[in-house]
Amino acid sequence: MLKTPETNEYAPYYEKYVSSVPDGDLLQILDDQMKETMNLVKDLNEDQAHFRYAPEKWTVKEVIGHITDTERIMSCRLLCIGRGEMAKLPGYDDNEYVKNGHFNRFSIQELLEQLSLVRQNTIALLKSMDEEALLKRGNANGTEVTARAIAYIIAGHELHHRTLIKDRYIGAESFGGTC
Repeated sequence: MLKTPETNEYAPYYEKYVSSVPDGDLLQILDDQMKETMNLVKDLNEDQAHFRYAPEKWTVKEVIGHITDTERIMSCRLLCIGRGEMAKLPGYDDNEYVKNGHFNRFSIQELLEQLSLVRQNTIALLKSMDEEALLKRGNANGTEVTARAIAYIIAGHELHHRTLIKDRYIGAESFGGTC
């Protein structure tokens, strides 16, 4: 079972993600999270899936696309660092990725299928790593991080955005009814 990373295993920015992950088996948490996120949005109609709680904010579809793209990037970092990569791994501009992802052209089901496949791959990758690999350190986006911390960041990042979907999208008065 993966233990919660120490605060010296990741940059302070990621504390909000790491500390939000509940205690327990991280692999099971990752699997359960995916199901909870999918259940939250799978029945949204197109108007609801295109809802923005403010003009400059992403749609629900864009949030799901962002979660998926971020997990793809974080899983790549997890693989690289866990395998001992010493090169500095680049950062990315999440707003540009969302803009260029054109997520609103996909159905919510297509986006959830992508999220599910990416999550399954993340879980499989984590299962392939031993404790030595998970404790390896590398540099991603200009900061030192362990592979283990990245796994927790993935879980916390999804939880952060699922909470936003619940509170600021589905919970908004102007959301458009129930799902």
